Amino acid sequence: MSKTILLDGSSLSRAQLVAVARDGAKVALDAKQLARVQRAADFLADKVNCGEPTYGVTTGFGSNADKLLGAHRVRDELPGSRTEVPEGTLLEELQHNLITTHAVCVGKPFGADVVRAMLAIRINTLMRGHSGIRVSTLEALAAMLNAGVVPVVPGKGSVGASGDLAPLSHLAIVLLGGGEAFYEGERLPGGEALKRAGLEPVRLSFKEGLALNNGTAQMLATGTLALHDLERLLDAADLAAAMTLDAFAGRSGALRPEVHELRPHPGQVAVAAHVREVLQGSTLVDIPYHLVPRFKPWTVEAWSEPDDQALSFDIGWDWVPTNQRHGREAFYARFLPFKGGKKHQPQDAYCLRCMPQVHGAVRDAWAQACRVFDIELNAVTDNPLIFPDAEGARFIEEQVISAGHFHGMPLALAMSYVKAAIPVLASISERRLNKLVDPATNDGLPAFLSGNEDGTDSGFMIVQYTAAALVNDLATRAHPASVYSVPTSANAEDHVSMGANEARHVLEMIEDLGHVIALELYTAAQALDYRQEMLNAARRLAQRGGWQALAAKVSNAPREGQPHHEQFVAEARQLAEALAASSDFHAGTDVRRAHATLRKSIAFLHRDRALDGDVRTICELVRQGVFHPAHAA
Repeated sequence: MSKTILLDGSSLSRAQLVAVARDGAKVALDAKQLARVQRAADFLADKVNCGEPTYGVTTGFGSNADKLLGAHRVRDELPGSRTEVPEGTLLEELQHNLITTHAVCVGKPFGADVVRAMLAIRINTLMRGHSGIRVSTLEALAAMLNAGVVPVVPGKGSVGASGDLAPLSHLAIVLLGGGEAFYEGERLPGGEALKRAGLEPVRLSFKEGLALNNGTAQMLATGTLALHDLERLLDAADLAAAMTLDAFAGRSGALRPEVHELRPHPGQVAVAAHVREVLQGSTLVDIPYHLVPRFKPWTVEAWSEPDDQALSFDIGWDWVPTNQRHGREAFYARFLPFKGGKKHQPQDAYCLRCMPQVHGAVRDAWAQACRVFDIELNAVTDNPLIFPDAEGARFIEEQVISAGHFHGMPLALAMSYVKAAIPVLASISERRLNKLVDPATNDGLPAFLSGNEDGTDSGFMIVQYTAAALVNDLATRAHPASVYSVPTSANAEDHVSMGANEARHVLEMIEDLGHVIALELYTAAQALDYRQEMLNAARRLAQRGGWQALAAKVSNAPREGQPHHEQFVAEARQLAEALAASSDFHAGTDVRRAHATLRKSIAFLHRDRALDGDVRTICELVRQGVFHPAHAA
């Protein structure tokens, strides 16, 4: 049974909105606030009866605001005028026409989740009691939402000032019995959808058309859902980076808390702490350089023990003779003189070392947008605003005030910030993926993470191509819509926000960001398997065969009688002892858990196979939030 969200105009949260949009939660209307709603409607009706001129009630809209509505229809006196008379008064016709003429969006319809979110937002803002809508109309809107009637709202047509006029008109026109709606999976005329749901169409009264279509509900709905989805991807991106760091046997110094105390951006601090937590228990991070072997292609002679016959790789090191250690004596006093997979450098590439700074900046962009959207969820965004209880008011202009709360710039700029952040997060993820597959940068892992003994395998080569294509596509879509205003309504609305486009773009871009992060997880899991298996194979070799067995894996080991042989033997013994004394080499606890989850659905790639199914699977796992901490809990 789905839960019910009480709407009172002041307490709607992003989580509650997602529950209505995606989990089928119904809405209920707060009785105390309904009294305020009716108070505003009664006040407006009284002013109209007194003949007070009021924008959008007894005047036209936008550039027609200077036209006062008369007592009868002038056009009925025109030659050749229609004999049929529109139903209702001119004031009712004004509101009806506002909806029917403004429902002109084009393009693919929004998903049901976006439309349900729009309905919930519109109901909630009208519950504040400053819009003049009647209780009966508001209850009809809630009944439509609860009955599962989902208006067809094409995605394009709002400029984000005077609110989302066109898309909100597509919502409201169904309430009037027009337009189209989805009901029980079928696309129907709006009136038919209402009928099947057991609902009756509504005839609008004073200002109700303007109350229904003048607001920021489309950009707020799409943006809120995008922020919800992005939150999951922020944690998934941290997890992917941690898995990649484990697969590299990288350095953890750049994550230390005392480092980030010196530059305490909130997102940066949070990311560093999160990645430290995910890596907790790792025996790969900060591993001594000399313990890490490099990949060598498998050969028949690679392994002699039956337990190792199933391995699809060989391993190896180079030894550093004494005459090549000049100037590095301090280093080799700490680390044994063997070069395997790890480069002898104290810092990782930027895509690993600067990950808290980059991921953290994206997280801060998300947090700023959340702050803005949390305010907007419980804001009044139509026009004019009605203050029936204003003390000392002498004129109607002091109680019915024309303002600009419909202008979407607060949301638009917040979305511009997030829009710019999305390709940044995708880009650093792709750089880590690329580093994993490139033998010049992957610290001893196989090229493209495939053994490729016969030269026929591509491994993960083309996975990086797809990630690169997605990053480029995201970057080209990141131009802010909010910086380019196109005036409307004969220049009466001479500056608009384009926030609806901005939020729609962000929601669409989130999907591709998820794909990039999914591809990194997919690739990092393969790399992690290789790293762990190569290290543990070296450990077993040292435990069984001692230094002689390891010496066979050193490409330039001096033979007995050759210069430096005795020194090599002594140092090979030390390497063997260090490996033999090591416990199992493994990733951090949370990384291992995520890796195991991934491996339940996607097998390790021993040889080339069709990867399309793997890619679909990992993208779907990320979309479902499988790698989000809340899911694991």
